[in-house]
Amino acid sequence: MTVIAVMALPPREGLVLPALSETSPLSSAAAAELYEASLVDTIRAIDRSGAELLINYPESDQLPDAHQTDTEPVAELRAVVADALEDSGDVRFEPQVGSTFSARAGNTVTHLLREEDAASVAVIRGTAPLLSRTMIDEAAMKLRTNDVVLGPTTEGRVYYAGFTEPIDFAESFEGIELQRLADRAADADLSIAFLRSSPVIETGADLRTLLPELRARVSAERIVPERTATFVHDHGLAVVDTDDGLELVADH
Repeated sequence: MTVIAVMALPPREGLVLPALSETSPLSSAAAAELYEASLVDTIRAIDRSGAELLINYPESDQLPDAHQTDTEPVAELRAVVADALEDSGDVRFEPQVGSTFSARAGNTVTHLLREEDAASVAVIRGTAPLLSRTMIDEAAMKLRTNDVVLGPTTEGRVYYAGFTEPIDFAESFEGIELQRLADRAADADLSIAFLRSSPVIETGADLRTLLPELRARVSAERIVPERTATFVHDHGLAVVDTDDGLELVADH
């Protein structure tokens, strides 16, 4: 069973998806709402799979001063999980340890593999709403015969990174992280496999990639991430073809 560590943030305005509100019609409050919707869909997909769900949360003092409140991040994230699942009793919550995302992800993976003897561990951010039970199970199958499994998205990023052995995680989730993670795995003489590409929602350009596929799935009456699709419908989000190229629009 793969342990999937969701490196989650409390869905606070301005803290989550800041680049999205700067590069799309969405306000920072709407971006936080979309982040929470994607996180809920991610949690549900993991719960439907055979994976073990671990919510890796930041402590309050790890957040920028402007985003610290009287509510602890873990309390907010427990509420999100409770909203997502009928029974959240088996969900693990563990604090993040490290000063950067790479350090926090690396510490989590290394601890679970070496100290808890997990067979495989995956790291995700919860910002890839099309990540499904089928994709999670496919990744688990690949991890049975490969040391590292990576799910690529646009601009050299990853939406899924799974490991059966630790790598050198220093700065591994920075820059062109897909290439960097693969290089570090190759340096450690580890075998690597890949999942199909899937969009994330960190910027307006990401939304322009996601929305046509999401709306096409709705039209075809195929499975869609429910909370994300509801957000898209409620906000009238769409990609339209204009004389100046593809444009992202919203009703409000």
